[in-house]
Amino acid sequence: MKKVKRSSQDIQMNLPTLLTLLRIALIPVFVVLFFLSFRGANLLCSALFGLAALTDWLDGYLARRLGQTSAFGAFLDPVADKLMIAVALVLLVQSIPTPLMAVAAAIIIGREIAISALREWMAQIGKQDRISVSMAGKLKTISQMVAVLLLLYREPLGIFPTMDVGIGLLVVAAGLTLWSMLHYLAIALSVFRY
Repeated sequence: MKKVKRSSQDIQMNLPTLLTLLRIALIPVFVVLFFLSFRGANLLCSALFGLAALTDWLDGYLARRLGQTSAFGAFLDPVADKLMIAVALVLLVQSIPTPLMAVAAAIIIGREIAISALREWMAQIGKQDRISVSMAGKLKTISQMVAVLLLLYREPLGIFPTMDVGIGLLVVAAGLTLWSMLHYLAIALSVFRY
């Protein structure tokens, strides 16, 4: 019988990776909760999305702090993020079927697919270090997370217009999404020329 040789590139199960896997496992629960119609379901759905956003920050922090970074974790973390935000946006477009929501969601989801493909291509040619997260990308992530939280909650908080602010932030996120995508594409074009 042949012995399988393990390498340092094998999947490493550590706390940051388990938090990322938890985020992926929460997606079906999030979808079911979104469609339930009991009192407070929107609050639970928002809280679950907020928990997922918190684990996104926490797994990265713990990986760096505990020295538990891995190739598998670096691959899985953005996949989990993109899955959660794409599912949330599709659900929100279904519940708020306006052209503005559909266009903003399409821009954000389309950018995530395009930049993932770009990063994969840059990695294949050994230039992945050229595509690092920009400030526009960070602002986009924050604005879209807050927008989705507000849109999932839906109900006004006193005089605070949750839906209006959520839609406004989603439009801002879509604009930042386009800006950061153009930034990444400009970097890729400069690499392609040389």
